[in-house]
Amino acid sequence: MHDYPVIVFTALLILGYGIFSKLSEKSIISAPMVFVTVGIIISFFVGEEWKEGITARWVEPIAQITLVLVLFIDASTLDLKTLLKERRLPMRLLFIGLPITMILGVLLAIPMFPGIDLWPLILMAVILSPTDAALGLAVVTSEIVPLKIRQTINVESGLNDGIAFPPLLICIAVLSGEPSGESGFSYWGLFILKQFVYGPLIGGLIGWFGGYLVDISSERGWMNHTFQRLASIAIAVLAYSLAEMFHGNGFIAAFFAGMLLGTRTASIRERIHEFGEAESQALILFIFLLFGMILVPFSFPYWNLPAIIYAVLSLTVIRLVPVALSLLGTELSWRTIGFIGWFGPRGIASVLYLLMVVIALGRDEYAQIYAVITLTVLMSIFLHGITAVPFSKLFREEKK
Repeated sequence: MHDYPVIVFTALLILGYGIFSKLSEKSIISAPMVFVTVGIIISFFVGEEWKEGITARWVEPIAQITLVLVLFIDASTLDLKTLLKERRLPMRLLFIGLPITMILGVLLAIPMFPGIDLWPLILMAVILSPTDAALGLAVVTSEIVPLKIRQTINVESGLNDGIAFPPLLICIAVLSGEPSGESGFSYWGLFILKQFVYGPLIGGLIGWFGGYLVDISSERGWMNHTFQRLASIAIAVLAYSLAEMFHGNGFIAAFFAGMLLGTRTASIRERIHEFGEAESQALILFIFLLFGMILVPFSFPYWNLPAIIYAVLSLTVIRLVPVALSLLGTELSWRTIGFIGWFGPRGIASVLYLLMVVIALGRDEYAQIYAVITLTVLMSIFLHGITAVPFSKLFREEKK
């Protein structure tokens, strides 16, 4: 098979980086930076079979399973009791800051891209709204950064991809022309019911009941540690598949399955999470490799001045202003608010959502939009990766 060299190279790259992964946690070099850079270098040498790039048949299943696991694992890490107790800052960011980010992203895009219709601009703003704490891993793992700030950034990045997903589905449905020939109100009413009711309902039930079964069988000595770990993939995929069978949204179902996971035993929950996180991390790194190898070369010709300016604004004004507005009236200093605002990297969720859109809408019609998203994520990978360690040390100086 002609894909073997790429598969072998990816495996060697994961193993090679893994050998030095502990050391990299204290450096300005992150795993996404390495994989994207290597992907860009490889793009100059890949064969003709890779020219079809993001429209290749194998991209869709890889992107789908990665997104399912990312949504499930992100949601499963949340402790709902702790979240309800410490909900003030994350809820402000999610339900005030996130909508303002989307709206501001659209408002600034309209005058900058006058030749593009409104819905593609909304799509771009929605895709660039979720954050990815993994791109600034040193921030959420550093003991120098106050626990409350780390938890706030972590919870926000864990939930905002799931919250941004329904608006993304609506944009895809509008741009793909799905409701053509249907009554507008009846179509959209049924669409919303199936996507946003069936998905959460089926996913929540699968997550709760699946986790409950794992707990009970483990307590009775029926289930070993290996299959406790495998349950993460099984529950996530089951939630996704059953929701799709009943015309709900499988990705939303996977998210709710993780959020309502019925496992109450801490050690079992940790095994489920660790195994799922390891599997999803391998897929995520492969996606970042593809990002550098396929999306960056495809987007490069479209990186004009408006694209560069919007990418910079997306990582600064479009992020910082909503965060500042959402955190007004809290006890946080402006320095801390700025820190939270800066560490809103655009990462794996934006890449996966972009791949979904390209698969659904085609590669060429919205190439300019895809290019802006790609450039923003690329800048974020390096800027947030490089600044994570030195910016975290500012809290040490603040304590002095």
